[in-house]
Amino acid sequence: MWFPFLPTDRLLRRSGAAPDDAPLVVAEPVKGALRLSAVSREAARLGLGPGLTLADARARIPKLRVETADPAADAALLERMADDCDRYTPVVMVDAPDGLLLDVTGCIDLFGGAAALLQQAGLRFRKGGVGVRIVIAGAPDTARALARYGRSGSVPPGGDAGAVRGLPVGALRLPEEARVALVRAGLKTIGDLADRPSQALVARFGDQMIVKLRRTLGYEPGPVTPRRIVAVCGAEQRFAEPIGRMEDVEGVLAALAAEACTLLAERREGGRIFEASFFRADGAVRRIAVETGRPLRDVASLMRLFRERLETLADPVDPGFGFDLIRLSAPVVEPLDPAQVGLDGRRIDDDAVAELVERLSTRFGRERVLRFEPRGTHDPNRAAAMAPAVENRKTKAAWPAFEPDEPPLRPVQMFVSPQPIDVTAQAPDSPPRQFIWRRMKHVVVRAEGPERISAEWWRRGISAPTRDYFRVEDSEGRRFWLFREGLYGGETREPRWFMHGVFA
Repeated sequence: MWFPFLPTDRLLRRSGAAPDDAPLVVAEPVKGALRLSAVSREAARLGLGPGLTLADARARIPKLRVETADPAADAALLERMADDCDRYTPVVMVDAPDGLLLDVTGCIDLFGGAAALLQQAGLRFRKGGVGVRIVIAGAPDTARALARYGRSGSVPPGGDAGAVRGLPVGALRLPEEARVALVRAGLKTIGDLADRPSQALVARFGDQMIVKLRRTLGYEPGPVTPRRIVAVCGAEQRFAEPIGRMEDVEGVLAALAAEACTLLAERREGGRIFEASFFRADGAVRRIAVETGRPLRDVASLMRLFRERLETLADPVDPGFGFDLIRLSAPVVEPLDPAQVGLDGRRIDDDAVAELVERLSTRFGRERVLRFEPRGTHDPNRAAAMAPAVENRKTKAAWPAFEPDEPPLRPVQMFVSPQPIDVTAQAPDSPPRQFIWRRMKHVVVRAEGPERISAEWWRRGISAPTRDYFRVEDSEGRRFWLFREGLYGGETREPRWFMHGVFA
């Protein structure tokens, strides 16, 4: 899809002016002079075009409507149109600054064939006040070249090379100096290049030109990078007449959830992320996503999450003139075997905690419901990190094992910044005999350690003193976790002591 008048169409849509009013042009400063960067259809019919200076344009047509270029607004409109094109295929790529590339493989029959798809998509954009030229071809570069230098239509299978032979070499998107050199050499069309030996072209212009030539001829597939993750499975419902009542929307969403969960069950998988897309008749698209704490394909649980999400939206879903398409997809899935069910119909495994995490994360946000995640290091400051509880990722690191009847090696909670203490020891490298912390004297009756921790050698640029950790118990039965910083005689002459945590 190529939008030849995107900037001016955007301005005309915003102002509501008729296309046949005063010719509209968009100007921007280029090398000290104002030049036209875009023109409207009327201005193009009068002979104006991009690159012309504004002074020359006014000399030709005194009555001009001139607007300032706004590439950000143009890009935003292109993104909104790309969202709306998700109704045709999940694989949509933005071909900036004025095009979209859609991979409609396997989707054409859903719309009654290529001709019907071309008519339906073209009519939709024209009703929205945006001119478009659409080409369906076997290769993305072929379709791109024909849309910009040909006319709308569909290329029959196997006809890509013949369809582009008459296009100018500029359709290959070559650098300007290479295009000028080819034209001066008499190679004005793609067919002229295709008939020449490739070795001579490579020697003069490099391998990249041959790659572009072969892709445009349809001999090699070009890259298509979707702007959004393509869902593994999903379901959608189209409506001949748009619907606007939220009760109807929830009913359709429940039916789609049942269909999607059935597909997941056939694949022996469960969804970790579900996304509901609401396509409005005016082209706006609203997407609502929920995450689960474990693979899920239960319809009731999924609908409960969506209701929680819809109820807590700061910006409620606005149907506008109604939704003409609702889609439910599962972009992220994981294996899920059938669960064992008891005689009463309930699952034998307890999922209450996972369901609670899902509901809290849906209501308050994934960054506000956290859990501890182990890290593969002995450094207590980095041994654990906070992560969204709903992710439930599998990490290589594991929590250290401990005996149920033995006291823990480290306290559950530690101070963010170790607190300095005054320690009295029998020798500089001996366990403490007594210490003063927060103006209170503690006499040590038992001490275990040291647990020596040094900076990892593979962490370059990190140099920290060695720490000797001790678990101590005072005369009143309180237990503390403290450390001596620096090896006596090696790293320092006066080791310092710090309190890092308290055992509950």
